[in-house]
Amino acid sequence: MEKEIISKNFIEQIIEKDLAEGHCDTVHTRFPPEPNGYLHIGHAKSILLNYGLAQKYNGTFNLRFDDTNPTKEKLEFVESIKKDIEWLGADWEDRLFFASDYFEQMYEAAVKLIKKGKAYVCDLLPEEIREYRGTLTEPGKDSPCRNRSIEENLELFENMKNGVYKDGEKVLRARIDMSSPNINMRDPIIYRVAHMNHHRTGDTWCIYPMYDFAHPIEDAIEGITHSICTLEFEDHRPLYDWVVRELEYEKPPKQIEFAKLYLTNVVTGKRYIKRLVEEGIVDGWDDPRLVSIAALRRRGFTPESIKMFVELCGVSKSQSSVDYAMLEYCIREDLKLKRPRMMAVLDPVKLIIDNYPEDEMEYLDIDNNLENESLGTRKVPFGRELYIDREDFMENPPKKYFRLFPGNEVRLMGAYFVKCVSCEKDEDGKVTEIHCTYDPETKCGSGFAGRKVKGTIHWVAAKTAVKAEVRLYENIIDEEKGVYNEDGSLNLNPNSLTVLKDCYLEPNFSDAKAYESFQFVRQGFFCVDARDSRPDALVFNRIVSLKSSFKLPKAE
Repeated sequence: MEKEIISKNFIEQIIEKDLAEGHCDTVHTRFPPEPNGYLHIGHAKSILLNYGLAQKYNGTFNLRFDDTNPTKEKLEFVESIKKDIEWLGADWEDRLFFASDYFEQMYEAAVKLIKKGKAYVCDLLPEEIREYRGTLTEPGKDSPCRNRSIEENLELFENMKNGVYKDGEKVLRARIDMSSPNINMRDPIIYRVAHMNHHRTGDTWCIYPMYDFAHPIEDAIEGITHSICTLEFEDHRPLYDWVVRELEYEKPPKQIEFAKLYLTNVVTGKRYIKRLVEEGIVDGWDDPRLVSIAALRRRGFTPESIKMFVELCGVSKSQSSVDYAMLEYCIREDLKLKRPRMMAVLDPVKLIIDNYPEDEMEYLDIDNNLENESLGTRKVPFGRELYIDREDFMENPPKKYFRLFPGNEVRLMGAYFVKCVSCEKDEDGKVTEIHCTYDPETKCGSGFAGRKVKGTIHWVAAKTAVKAEVRLYENIIDEEKGVYNEDGSLNLNPNSLTVLKDCYLEPNFSDAKAYESFQFVRQGFFCVDARDSRPDALVFNRIVSLKSSFKLPKAE
């Protein structure tokens, strides 16, 4: 019997080698967002990767907020991030941390570096520091402050902490190598003065550590074994390793980089989303046209569909883009067997069955999902007056049009055959009513086989219909033109949102709850809007249409 070969991604291979060679005896990962905006689909990949590795190797997973920059951080973002991670199913248990928990230890770490002669206080202005840094082809120059004594540096750094200097007046720099081919190693800034109120520590501190200094310390304090981050941090890894080495941590964490998740024709940049929100182009960070996790949840995506998507994308070292259609494929795959297929008429026109008893109402048994019998059936009311979709009737149809037209017969889904007799129009020539007759012998499920019809259309009984608003979404970016204009502005699609106000749904929708999703027969998958929908005024978001030309790439 052949042994099953399970391919492992390059991160799993590194972890298994580290475990086998005794570099670590357990796996400890973390997800470390900065609370300066809402998370997006790219972060979902990182969350699920870090959590998934901890699960796979029976390890532990931390959530840690990298709140070292009080200028951009808000409690609102902390709460939204926690909600997103919980929704995705990543459980940090009791391991919720903040970089600000370690400000005292970071300060002590900086003092330790000064005492080792590995850090100094610098008076150069930001533009002078940039000028002294050199270029990719030319080495940098030493700061005039580089050779200050340890005693002087300790005193100046304490003065920085005590608020003696203005913002930008002094910085603490690591003393590494101004001629290093890696610009990140040319005496990087590790502390700056910032007289800012912090969302957790208030005014306790007026100096804050830089990310590249804080991050390795946080990882080391928490016992993180594998610090998994995206490729833009690859050039920062030598500095990460320098910090944990010089601070002499017993079990230093290992940084591993992987490629970011890029989706075609979407906006993920926080500053662009912030602009869309501030200019009122979208109705918030959770607008269903965005790909923030909150927006995907509000639109009706499921955690399972996002996990499937992340798995299909895989983990690699090479940058590539993924078609947005693949994300849509995943939600269709997830919902198609789970959700009932119910009737909703989005562009209604009245259909009157002239020979159906005027006051009669019958309840028909209709399958909830023909592909999944376990979802059972439901009762749907049927009467003399119905609504059908306007596109299901044409007065002068083209060839091969099998829906309603004068003289043609179709099946009303789950009900009877009806034959079109006539239609009425308003003064502009728009059809206002369609008149039909029905054949009581043709009731669905009665075994009638006298004749066949080529078309089946859905409907909703007028007397019991539930009125709703339905929102149809397209990509917020004009895909023909690409994401950005030459001036850096966004190419917005003017048709990204279409609001249909007078839609009619079968009464089984009347108690639909926020985030609940359904398939609207022949229309697509829709979800109850969590922000705007009310029991007396339902609002549905289209998650995705039913059909797509997307095909999964063949395995090599």
